[in-house]
Amino acid sequence: MNGIMIQGTSSDAGKSFIVTALCRIFANEGLKVAPFKSQNMSNNSYVTKDGNEIGRAQGIQAEAAKTDAAVWMNPILLKPRSNQESEVVYLGKAIETLSGREYRDSFYTRGIEVIKQSLKRLEKEYDFIVIEGAGSPVEINLKERELVNMRVAELADVPVVLVADIDRGGVFASIIGTLELLEPKERERVVGIVVNKFRGDLSLFEDGINWLEERTGIPVLGVVPFIDHHMVDGEDSLSISEQFTKRSTGAIDLAVIHLPFISNYTDLEPFLFEEDVRVRWVKKADEFGEPDAVIIPGTKSTIWDLKKLREMGLDKCILQHVKGGGYTAGICGGYQILGKEIIDEAGSDTGVPNSKVPGLGVIPARTIFAQRKRDDQSNSSLPSKYRPRDRRSFGRL
Repeated sequence: MNGIMIQGTSSDAGKSFIVTALCRIFANEGLKVAPFKSQNMSNNSYVTKDGNEIGRAQGIQAEAAKTDAAVWMNPILLKPRSNQESEVVYLGKAIETLSGREYRDSFYTRGIEVIKQSLKRLEKEYDFIVIEGAGSPVEINLKERELVNMRVAELADVPVVLVADIDRGGVFASIIGTLELLEPKERERVVGIVVNKFRGDLSLFEDGINWLEERTGIPVLGVVPFIDHHMVDGEDSLSISEQFTKRSTGAIDLAVIHLPFISNYTDLEPFLFEEDVRVRWVKKADEFGEPDAVIIPGTKSTIWDLKKLREMGLDKCILQHVKGGGYTAGICGGYQILGKEIIDEAGSDTGVPNSKVPGLGVIPARTIFAQRKRDDQSNSSLPSKYRPRDRRSFGRL
């Protein structure tokens, strides 16, 4: 296969960002290029034109590659819905919910087959494939039956570039440690190193580059500067923390309830462009304060997160805020939480059919969970009377 794989020394090393950039670079060079990630674990999903779900990062990478996103670019998506279980989205459709042990024991062979099928399909349709790994390729307890890193590089028979995050610290140890823990045949695939999220004077890092190349025998292909607010959607809790905790001031105080199983938190990223908005993640009642507005985001497990919200006393905070005339909005599962009642008719959320839970009762809505959901792409805009006349009127919407 004509392609390359980007692996990282850790989660949030910047693999998704590097893959996105390479997709656009190769597309600009005239190649028909596609992104690929065999298995993604994220509640941030992207809906393709034909109504299938893939990881959001792969959807953005397809856009960067100037092509339509397809299920072959991310055949397996795991969406955590409790501390030990995940919903398995297979070729764009949810098929079952499994524990980590069940998935490891029963899904491996099926996973390998769909990865082979997907790679074959992409190889037929595209000139070049940019593959993204997940986490670290040397998680020793997972390597025997892994579906995302060196096993995929072997199936695709592509070289690997290792990305390390220097901003987090310990970049030399993370690179050397990763290479040392790879099997000899795996290490042979590593053709280059990229140091990501560099701040400061690059000339001061030249000795570091020379040391890495001499110590490993592998060239450092590049040092990528730290790029703030690049808006390539993140996929884990580290990304949430990094993006939303930097702005500590703003005329508008927006409190976002940090649900344990939050999904599609990227819905909130447009607020990062609003210089007068401060976004605060709220996990406990004593963090609620007196916000100008409250948002309850989406969740992969509505009833579970509603229960946790009540346990933390945040339900009382929200209701008091509403009673005082404060603005409150719910997105997807957050909207369901604001309703009068949630009925899990098919047991698709709780695993218990016909479960009923009272919502917060802020809006006269009633939600019924069916066995299957429908996913669509859509476009919409605010009615003209609600559109701000200028940016300064944003806070009055």
